[in-house]
Amino acid sequence: MRVLIIVLIGLCLIACSCSKEQQMAIMDSDITAENPLLGDWDTPYGVPPFGVIKECHYMPAFEVGMAVHRKEIEAIASNPAAATFANTIEAMDRSGEALGQVSGVFYNMLSSMSNDSLQAIAKEIAPKLSKHGDDISMNVALFARVKAVYQQKDSLGLDGAQAMLLEKTYKGFVRGGANLQGEPKAQLRKINEELSVLSLQFGEHILKENNRFTMVLEHEADLAGLPGSVRAGAAETAIQTGHKGKWVFTLQKPSLIPFLQYSQKRDLREKMFKGYINKGDNNDDLDNKNILAKMAALRVTRANLLGFDSHADYALDVTMAKSPGRVYELLNKVWPPALARANQEVTEMQAIIDREGGGFKLRSWDWLYYAEKLRMEKYDLDENMLRPYFKMENVRAGAFDLAGRLWGITFDEIDIPKYHKDVTAYAVKEADGSLIGLFYTDYYPRASKRGGAWMNSFRKQVYKEGKRIAPVICNVGNFSRPIGDKPALLSYDEVNTLFHEFGHALHGLLSNCKYKRLSGTSVPRDFVELPSQIMENWAGEPEMLRLYARHYQTGEVMPDALIEKIQKARYFNQGFATVEYLAASYLDMDWHTLKKAEQQDVTAFENRSLTNIGLIPEIISRYRSTYFQHIFSGGYSSGYYSYLWAEVLDADAFDAFKAHGIFDKQTGGAFRQYILSAGGTDDPMVMYKRFRGAEPGIKPLLKRRGLLPADQ
Repeated sequence: MRVLIIVLIGLCLIACSCSKEQQMAIMDSDITAENPLLGDWDTPYGVPPFGVIKECHYMPAFEVGMAVHRKEIEAIASNPAAATFANTIEAMDRSGEALGQVSGVFYNMLSSMSNDSLQAIAKEIAPKLSKHGDDISMNVALFARVKAVYQQKDSLGLDGAQAMLLEKTYKGFVRGGANLQGEPKAQLRKINEELSVLSLQFGEHILKENNRFTMVLEHEADLAGLPGSVRAGAAETAIQTGHKGKWVFTLQKPSLIPFLQYSQKRDLREKMFKGYINKGDNNDDLDNKNILAKMAALRVTRANLLGFDSHADYALDVTMAKSPGRVYELLNKVWPPALARANQEVTEMQAIIDREGGGFKLRSWDWLYYAEKLRMEKYDLDENMLRPYFKMENVRAGAFDLAGRLWGITFDEIDIPKYHKDVTAYAVKEADGSLIGLFYTDYYPRASKRGGAWMNSFRKQVYKEGKRIAPVICNVGNFSRPIGDKPALLSYDEVNTLFHEFGHALHGLLSNCKYKRLSGTSVPRDFVELPSQIMENWAGEPEMLRLYARHYQTGEVMPDALIEKIQKARYFNQGFATVEYLAASYLDMDWHTLKKAEQQDVTAFENRSLTNIGLIPEIISRYRSTYFQHIFSGGYSSGYYSYLWAEVLDADAFDAFKAHGIFDKQTGGAFRQYILSAGGTDDPMVMYKRFRGAEPGIKPLLKRRGLLPADQ
């Protein structure tokens, strides 16, 4: 997703550092006045004042945020009045605003503008935040008040949102160890602290691995098969990395994927591919095997302390799936037809190799290369035929246009504080001009940004003293960037990713919840992907393509003949895509259904997991354990299956739009009311059935992926 750009951190507004004297002055002064991370922000729309935030502000701001939060919690816990929903549950939801404000800025910057200093701060603050969280969840007096309210829940006359807030608050205490005593409670604290640090180290290693691998090519002959745009991008990267006159390829997806798709040099494809799949597995200072083995074992111990058989049982207890058995049941339904389709694809590609006299068996580093040949052979479709119609600005405008057609909302570009020159900011408004929220997009790769694409919030939507507080949301990606005088032209996969993350952004922006803990994307992992994945459906619809897919030079709409080719090829390579995803989902579940807190031999464990499901040698898991950030440095442990679970929902949900027209405002209004605006105010399946009228089946998913026989 990204051509590696070396960013001089000193040029970034937020990356200034403070001297020791300045740090002490900040600590000794009126910290709220001196520290721009604290207090109300005197900026347009109250967005973070990026231009004046320095690295030295973070630690003091964290310390103040935690101190304020401790006082708020102590006031609730020691309140002499009897515990009520208002003075305990609602009061807790209002607490921690200062700490949340600091965390919102810091962790967004750690992901998108990271450097050694920010990583050092993250390591220093992680155990402190872990302790702070444990101090709250294990506060005996506070839990006693929460429990007192919970025991009266049926007689309090609570509405749906209030009942859900009470349920989540009480369950959060229990899951946080409130019922533990003595040594088990101390052990849980230690585990949480260690896991917080290990998770940071895991992610830090992957960022460094992504940045240190380069393949420098000196001879033009080694570029055989590569399109001109790929060559130009590699030449530009070479200049930026001190290799002028050569070509440099990196593990950033906009560099890696086209090379694997088009390079005729099989040995170089193998080198690039192995550079990618061996991240965190090179037996050096960036190796992640010991880290993740420790994490898996510690998670078992924590789950056992809290009364669960495994980490998966613990994690899934608050999801739609509820149990590991139901997750495996879903995976096992999709795996056989997906594997059968993947084997068909192997046969078709091997036939091309044999016809060309290759004399070798298809391997993992050959897949994308021969898949492109097969796509041309079967559908006369090459990705480079599509890119000219997917100028980034046009794709983004298309996503905005879709939101306007469904809900009447607008996105007006505005000049407000930003953290990087690549960031664009928008005021999101209702049709009547009232403000919904603020939206930042940050789409291009750089050395300081972790891989992948994501949505996050600088400020969540909430109601404060009866007034709706507008959220501040960001979408971050690593898409193909402009090269020379040519604009950013996205791959079809990148187009889908942009629409996907935009769906997450809408979930945060259109939230209309009273309570912070329930707003926006504060929903179970296997439900949070519904708003994002349903947006991908529109990206490839002919009606939608005719709105935004315009040639970057001529402005002409994508021809119907090319749109027809996209439609015919929609099932192409779905065996591969589904199998590599499912393999990673099985791997995640296998790591987290361990019942003994023993450190595993990572390589042996991974091999057993993938052998057990019969993964074919031509395909590897989408993520190997050593760079599986979703589960070891993100929030998806025991949850990578969520994309598939949510796809069952989104495939069924989009059928509702197809039945009434993909821009139908009434269907869109129902989806906004019951899904996007509702946050986590009710049980996810209850909310889904309000929208759809019934629970979904798996057939629409299998049909969409082309995994059903033609007559079904």
